[in-house]
Amino acid sequence: MFDGIQRRVVSIWFPRLASDRVLRMRPLEGPFALTHSISNTNRIYCLNGAAERLGLSAGMPFSDARAFCPDLQSRPADPLADRRFQHALRRWAVRYCPWVGLEDGDGLVLDITGTAHLFGGEAELLMDMRQRLSRAGISARIGLGDSRGAAWALAHHGEGAAPVGAALDVFQDLPVAALRLEEKTVTGLGRLGLRTIGELSNAARAPLTRRFGPSLLMRLDQALGQQPEQITPLKDPPHYGVRMTLPEPIGIKSDVMEGTSRLLTQLCEKLKSRETGARVLALTLRRIDQDSQQVELRLARPMRDAARILPLFERGIGDVDAGYGIDQMRLEAVQVEPMPVQQLSHVSSGGKDQLDDLVTRIGTRISLENVQRFLPADSHIPERSFLISPAAYSAPNSAWSTIRPRPLHIFPPAPLIGTHAAPTPPKRFRWRRMSFATARVSGPERIAPEWWLESDEWRTGVRDYWCVETRQGRRLWLFFTPQSPSWYVQGEFA
Repeated sequence: MFDGIQRRVVSIWFPRLASDRVLRMRPLEGPFALTHSISNTNRIYCLNGAAERLGLSAGMPFSDARAFCPDLQSRPADPLADRRFQHALRRWAVRYCPWVGLEDGDGLVLDITGTAHLFGGEAELLMDMRQRLSRAGISARIGLGDSRGAAWALAHHGEGAAPVGAALDVFQDLPVAALRLEEKTVTGLGRLGLRTIGELSNAARAPLTRRFGPSLLMRLDQALGQQPEQITPLKDPPHYGVRMTLPEPIGIKSDVMEGTSRLLTQLCEKLKSRETGARVLALTLRRIDQDSQQVELRLARPMRDAARILPLFERGIGDVDAGYGIDQMRLEAVQVEPMPVQQLSHVSSGGKDQLDDLVTRIGTRISLENVQRFLPADSHIPERSFLISPAAYSAPNSAWSTIRPRPLHIFPPAPLIGTHAAPTPPKRFRWRRMSFATARVSGPERIAPEWWLESDEWRTGVRDYWCVETRQGRRLWLFFTPQSPSWYVQGEFA
């Protein structure tokens, strides 16, 4: 049943979205282009207005563009950053209506049905959009129509507002490419002499369907409003932040900890409801002089237990200068990770939790990246048989398997002094300005280089490793190189 309200849709096209994003952060004068590599050829990805006026276009080889315009400045393109910028523009467009979706990779679509009067009418709403985007340095073309297809056609091939119920009169002179057709379909229609939407709408529908399929007439009907087309808005990402405004300023550490405890309880409830855990927390304390101080807490594991997190804030809050008092506290989970609910068992995990808390406490002092652990690696080369990874961003691995014992300390090979060229360990030798006498030996263990990897240290060939116990109490790991007879020490056992 018709309710008397005509649907109205706005399409915003950003023809230079990528270049506008870069130039807003680092303005440049003159022609500018973003480039990317396609099939080992560096091509133009996006241009600014100055470069387009010189005849350059997207897709042309960058070398040809520099030949036409020697002053062309360029930077590599970043499609992921462009996508994030498009999502930021979508959040901005929610000020005009709640029904905002993405259009391809360079546009937005808004269903402003029933909201234009809040801005004084459709003309005033479109003018406000253009002025705000222009002040932000973003090029945009805006179309308004009764359907999504009509608005898209005006934004890309006309720009302006189509009167209510007058779609065909406005679109009949637009090219058929305004119907969002594939390039081969546009070419085929041109060969039949159908170059405008008006000519296409007057042609017989049955032959067109047989030749081009049903999608052609579906696009035409969508543009004319005879076929419905939905607009799917994106959900805003969940926001993990809580705030507390205090009636009286506070400055004592115990009071700040109590306020943090209340904020943590609320935040952990949000995290638990979405089965996520916080990895990075930011506590912002606003003083009455409008200055703010922030305490950042980086956790070794995702957590949402307020009782465990609160003591970890104690050191950072103790270093805060409260000034004349703090009147507002804000706690936000800056980085979160999935943390699904797990089945409890009779085996306690208190030891693991205590270790994670210890890593977090040490990490607040020396950075989490400096708390490291060893992990096994698939290589028989001694110096490549392990990896060093931050403990906060890796899980312990118990898959250590060695046929022969390995020393506790492995270091770059150092030559021995006073040795012979025999393949058996020397009776006496000098290393690090110390003299040693051999007591017992075990070996050899021959290790061949990995031919598929380039390594300057292993180019000499195989090595014969020996475990040497000295009379001085040191247990050393020596190796002999048969190709160029020499002795080296590379490790020391405990």
